[in-house]
Amino acid sequence: MTEYEMEPVPGLPGLLPKGETIIWQGAPNWRVLARTAFHTGTVAAYFAALTVFALGAALWRGVEAPSDLAGVAITIGGMIVGLALLHLLAWAVARSTIYTLTDRRVVLRFGVALPKCINLPLGIIGNVDLRQRANGTGDLAIKLNSEQRLGYAALWPHARAWHYVEPQPMMRAVPDVDAVATLLARACLSIQTDGRVVPIEAAARRAQAEEQAVAA
Repeated sequence: MTEYEMEPVPGLPGLLPKGETIIWQGAPNWRVLARTAFHTGTVAAYFAALTVFALGAALWRGVEAPSDLAGVAITIGGMIVGLALLHLLAWAVARSTIYTLTDRRVVLRFGVALPKCINLPLGIIGNVDLRQRANGTGDLAIKLNSEQRLGYAALWPHARAWHYVEPQPMMRAVPDVDAVATLLARACLSIQTDGRVVPIEAAARRAQAEEQAVAA
């Protein structure tokens, strides 16, 4: 029996305190997670380029027997195995992850081999950046006002890319992310009454500018 099977409330480290209510629970879409967190598209393109190079080299030398295409076969085999492993890892990560939003906190429960649970009180959330995709999924990156820092390695892959100095927890590949973002905004505003909601277009431009600045 695993730790998750013994949870009194799935996705939470214990029973809800009196008066606290679960607003939403969800998990990443594993196919989207494979593309965005494990970069299966980039890996596939890399191996495709290697395959073209290996095939070109074989044709340049001259193909007289099937063994002359051994390099091409090895490259294709490596691509299949590599992509299969990445998709399996994405599936395992998504299966072991539950994101929970209550009227007091955000809880990230994740970990394939080493289960962990991270509580983020709504009162320390300084900003939430939304990244939407055409298929309705998206990411919610959470910037904290707390002086306590979370480790990037401890959060990964549920961490915003390139933010190593001040890691930001991220709910990745969330289905129907627009609705979830609305629920999260309302929950935060109920705690932080002086907060405000920035239009999606403006928030997206700001998030893009921040990522470019961090990458530079």
